[in-house]
Amino acid sequence: QVTLVESGGGFVQPGTSLRLSCVASEVSSNSYVMAWFRQTPGKEREFVAAVGWPGGSEAYGDSVKGRFTISRDRVNRAVHLQMNNLKREDAAVYSCAYRRPRIIFRHWRDDSVYAYWGKGSQVTVSS
Repeated sequence: QVTLVESGGGFVQPGTSLRLSCVASEVSSNSYVMAWFRQTPGKEREFVAAVGWPGGSEAYGDSVKGRFTISRDRVNRAVHLQMNNLKREDAAVYSCAYRRPRIIFRHWRDDSVYAYWGKGSQVTVSS
């Protein structure tokens, strides 16, 4: 069983930045995908970003491309999401997800492929 714990959420103004982190209790495989999804009340979960290993390929949702960056910290079993130029529509509960082994790239956006999930971190964007 893998436990994921997110941190870094909070209340920010539009146009500012925030960095989310997700630490896994273990990463026992060298083949895996770690991802971020977000969800607001009444809406479906939305894919935000993912990074896969081996290879380190990255994927981004269309609404965050160019503003958000995902990175992997293998030593600390963590994945980070740097969010720049935040918009009101970015406000959501952001959840970290993990699966092993790595699967083909085009499936990374599908939340059903991930076996482990964190409880989520709230991000509020408002002036």
